[in-house]
Amino acid sequence: MSEAVNQGSCLCGGVRYEAAGDIRAVSHCHCGMCRKAHGAAFATYGGVPREHFRFTAGEAQLNRYASSATVTRSFCSVCGSPLLWERSDGPFPGWVAFPLGTLDTPVRPVKQKHIHVGSKADWLSLCDDWPRHEGGG
Repeated sequence: MSEAVNQGSCLCGGVRYEAAGDIRAVSHCHCGMCRKAHGAAFATYGGVPREHFRFTAGEAQLNRYASSATVTRSFCSVCGSPLLWERSDGPFPGWVAFPLGTLDTPVRPVKQKHIHVGSKADWLSLCDDWPRHEGGG
């Protein structure tokens, strides 16, 4: 593992986590499920290998929701904060993603991209030069 340990938590502070190493695959997902899960125009996630992520407090406070046949989302049962996105099959096996908005430590991702822009909110204008992908990944 890398020396960097990023720490995060939910809104109420009951659930806490650590993500060790460099955060990769930073994406701003515009799919309808992420918009609904986050109540926002898009969800910003970063990823680490599964073995580099762990809950350090409040794991019993988590609820899990299978949003599709291969994706499970974990969120705090008290405040509703989304905390983890896991895929059981498909691209990037062995990786997990978490919302960067839940981080308590500063992070400055080098690379970022927009994904699922084909289903972005119609009222949102993208005014940056980050790569855009219709589908995921």
